[in-house]
Amino acid sequence: MAGRFPLYTDENVKGQLIKALQDRGWDLVRAVDMLAEGTEDEDQFESAAKENRVFVSSDEPFVAIAYRWLREGRPFRMVTWPQEHHKKLTIGDFVREFEALAEREDPFAYPIVHLKPQQN
Repeated sequence: MAGRFPLYTDENVKGQLIKALQDRGWDLVRAVDMLAEGTEDEDQFESAAKENRVFVSSDEPFVAIAYRWLREGRPFRMVTWPQEHHKKLTIGDFVREFEALAEREDPFAYPIVHLKPQQN
């Protein structure tokens, strides 16, 4: 089991999810706690990687940065989901997804993890 990993969230991650993860003991920092407001996306992504934190975002520009970094062979880890999943997943669903990811042997064998609703 890999265990929990430190998280870095951008401004697009809902406060309810941040609070729920923190309440369950996740090591989480928000972009607004680390960097000045208006910091460029690339600088935010780099800050998370430098701090060895998993970048958490549902914002498409960050996903584009992740795929570019992947092509460039730059090390990082990311958890992402499309914005429309906020309508399909509860805060509890998101927390369960993070907990399940932490239980995997190698949760970031591929550095980009896409969360999605469970198919019933």
